[in-house]
Amino acid sequence: MIRYRKATLRDIPAMQEIVADEVKRGIILPRTDDEVATNIRSYHLVMVDDTLAGYGALHIHSRRMAEIRSLIVRPEYRGRSLGEGLVSATIEEGRLLGVEEILVLTYLPDFFRKLGFEEIDKTLIPEQKIWADCIKCIHFPNCNETSLVHRIDPLP
Repeated sequence: MIRYRKATLRDIPAMQEIVADEVKRGIILPRTDDEVATNIRSYHLVMVDDTLAGYGALHIHSRRMAEIRSLIVRPEYRGRSLGEGLVSATIEEGRLLGVEEILVLTYLPDFFRKLGFEEIDKTLIPEQKIWADCIKCIHFPNCNETSLVHRIDPLP
């Protein structure tokens, strides 16, 4: 059984375990337990039966723009459209909040393109993103990720 839900503080150890290898490889930025706890409301989880199979977060940068962060699905659960479900959940949350665009920085641009994201120049990324997050990356300042956005139709 597959279900999507919001994260709780009790989920943090399992979330950190899932992402550990990708953090070591420099694919996902490291976040301390306290950072995850502070932002726990932004995380969506996907559960397969009672196992945490993946998660992603919607981080608000401004009234106009949010970002999908830390999107991860356990290797053994990939290929089951769980990542697409997480992206859909974050887009819908952004729509409900009134966000106009959702940004993503990724090594998998084709995954996001098929979900309606369009590539943008990195110079269009909000400056606070660069200094708050990108500076923590092992690849900074030579970023090799692709930046894409998804424009959201406003609610009526």
